[in-house]
Amino acid sequence: MEIQLIDTGYFYADGGAMFGAIPKTAWGRRYPSDEHNGCILAMRTLFIKVGDRIVLIDTGAGDKHLQRLAYYRFFDMHCLRDILRDRGVAPEEVTDVVLTHLHFDHCAGCTYPSGSTLSVAFPRAAHWVSRRQWENFRNAHPLEQASFFREDMEAVEAAGLLHLIDAPTALCPEIELRLADGHTPGQLVPYIHDAEETLVLAGDVIPLLASVSPEWISAYDLAPTLSYDAKLRILSEAAECHQRIIFCHDAYALSSRVKQTASGLYVIERDSLIRR
Repeated sequence: MEIQLIDTGYFYADGGAMFGAIPKTAWGRRYPSDEHNGCILAMRTLFIKVGDRIVLIDTGAGDKHLQRLAYYRFFDMHCLRDILRDRGVAPEEVTDVVLTHLHFDHCAGCTYPSGSTLSVAFPRAAHWVSRRQWENFRNAHPLEQASFFREDMEAVEAAGLLHLIDAPTALCPEIELRLADGHTPGQLVPYIHDAEETLVLAGDVIPLLASVSPEWISAYDLAPTLSYDAKLRILSEAAECHQRIIFCHDAYALSSRVKQTASGLYVIERDSLIRR
């Protein structure tokens, strides 16, 4: 199995929103911010090649919304299709696209402008979304509505490429999809079972290394108590089974393992990414 982490770009999110009730005097020691309280976040795609399948997990923000979302100050943006072509993979070769959830920074790269219409970026891929997230996407709560754009998935749905998941599902023996609530209803959490260890893409349940502390819940999470329960469940299993957590948004750390102690959880074997 071949596994690669791909950063499709970066943006700034407000630190107060990212860390919710945690004061800046605490989170500021764990995650950098600028003079506007902005924290740099990555948009990370996981590329997996196993057997005759090429799987992408999340597709980043694409380029459809950048002007109207200028508040986020996007920078170093890269087209995922071009990145894959540079690595010898044509968009038509991708067999599966797993979307942890349908917020624009995770799924907008699924479609792109083509003349006056939108085209599917990976036209032969099954696009996996939980049914609860899809229904939530179509009938979003006002508090979450600004994170969704109908056009991100319209062409995928029209092409018959949308596949909805109601329960934990195995795409193949190496890739398992579970569900978690809290940040948004029905987020998918992929578990990738490599020969050496299991990788867990916890998505926005645990977006940053600094988010490993169970009580550090983002203000973006619709149901903080459900986020806490989901996070603790993921982290407890990761500690017990020596699984590695991959961070989808951390601009400074790619992944880590965690260890359970009498006083809580702490990070071990951190993989760092030094930003330019």
